[in-house]
Amino acid sequence: MINRCLQDARNNAKQGVIVVTNPDTSWTPGKDIFLKNGFQLADTAPFQFELLVYQFEQSSSMPFFPADWDERISKFDDLTIMRSFQCPYVDIAAENIITSANKLGIPLKIIDFKHREELMELSPTPYGVFSVIYKKKLISFHRLTVHSAVKRLKGIM
Repeated sequence: MINRCLQDARNNAKQGVIVVTNPDTSWTPGKDIFLKNGFQLADTAPFQFELLVYQFEQSSSMPFFPADWDERISKFDDLTIMRSFQCPYVDIAAENIITSANKLGIPLKIIDFKHREELMELSPTPYGVFSVIYKKKLISFHRLTVHSAVKRLKGIM
């Protein structure tokens, strides 16, 4: 599948292929398979995110993550869900946070990303599909159960 992706990128005159990995999650691929297939580590970001790149031609410029993750998180004091409907589990992930907030009496804001520019400006992690922030802390970037969300939120209250 990786070779097919690389071939597709070549056929479409792309400069290479990048992939985001995270060893702490079960829903992103591990980096080892990409390293075995010629990808190189280009950058890292908080919360164990890694950016791997396969360049078709050597270049002095490499892809990179933004450097303002802490600034992005610090903008949000209220319980805030940020989401982009690129994953079928976003609805249930959001519902679990909403249920948890209701149980604890915490007001909630939801930001639905409609444009790439919003996501690029606000997302607190490289995984721009789902994030939860509360009191300037990242609560999660993946689905939590209601129980685990309540526990995390209580730990910050």
